[in-house]
Amino acid sequence: MRFDFVPSGGPTIGVEWELALVDAESLELVPRAQRVLDAVDDPKGGPIRREYLTNMIELVTGVHHRVDEAMDDLRERLREVRAIVGADTLLLGAGVHPTSLAHDQHHYDIPRYHVVAERNAYWGRLMAIFGTHIHVGIDHRDKALPITYGLARFSPYFIALTASSPYWEGEDTGFASHRTMLFQQLPTNGLPYPMDTWDEFEHYATELELAGMITAPNEIRWDVRPSTFGTVENRVFDSVPTFAELGAMTALTQCLATYMSRELDDGRGIARLPMWFMKENKWRAARYGLDTDVVTPRVGQKVRPMREGILDWLNRLEPIAAELHCADELGFIAVLLEHGPSYLRQRAAGGPSEALRQLVSETGAERPAWPLPFSP
Repeated sequence: MRFDFVPSGGPTIGVEWELALVDAESLELVPRAQRVLDAVDDPKGGPIRREYLTNMIELVTGVHHRVDEAMDDLRERLREVRAIVGADTLLLGAGVHPTSLAHDQHHYDIPRYHVVAERNAYWGRLMAIFGTHIHVGIDHRDKALPITYGLARFSPYFIALTASSPYWEGEDTGFASHRTMLFQQLPTNGLPYPMDTWDEFEHYATELELAGMITAPNEIRWDVRPSTFGTVENRVFDSVPTFAELGAMTALTQCLATYMSRELDDGRGIARLPMWFMKENKWRAARYGLDTDVVTPRVGQKVRPMREGILDWLNRLEPIAAELHCADELGFIAVLLEHGPSYLRQRAAGGPSEALRQLVSETGAERPAWPLPFSP
């Protein structure tokens, strides 16, 4: 299978933000996405798009060089949606809805969605999940796969910082990101396989096509994957409610990709971690969030606290963030470490119903509204 990759001129960024639609009175999921889609010019490829379920929409930015410009783009799209949905419908940014039942939700009557639902059976019926995808431009095709695998090594950081799905159908799952555990059940999902050359990747895609596993390149749904847009797409995040969180993750993705690109330019490799340790780190982040240790490729320190690792990389990326004009956005990660990502804020609110009210209140806000201090 041929997979065209047209390199980007630099570390450009684009963001895709999935939001749930909830009834303003009950706060439960409602199938009102068509109301929005009927009011926009291009519901398939425009900035406000149809997604898998009839109770969700996706806001998509254009191509930007700066994080603040991408966030302004999303703010404008959010204003448009709010003007369309009316007073009876609110928006929710989280990995899952804390209380609505998955089997009560319905996907669109579209052939490829029927394939997803039929093929994945029970797991397909549970896919009432919402994520954030961040694209970063890559300036040469030969860098795409090393950076794909390089970014995937940081999956535990991305998962823990955006984890927003501790509650599922009214119960505390014990996981910080239940969405992560659900999404990885589907075939072709999960961590990318380590590949060094583009020919190897195209051969892999051809093998999947011949085996009947995919019909198009975008059906390879890795957590991080090369995209036909000339980008590497980071897909591991839960959806989050606030622009500060969206901006922080966009900045972290852009800065890490830039760091790795320059390492390759200077003839150095990107540090790798064996797949078995990457899978372990991903599970730990989904289960425990920030309060876990992660396995690292560091000589002499095989395991380190996740918070320590994140702070180390924030310091290392400071010069790049300043150059890319996203120092403030990247710096917000330190605030999240101190006060807590969404999963901790939800648990501090008191339970699934209280978490739901908090999420609806926070969605579209500039910054989180942290409750009283909380000890997990």
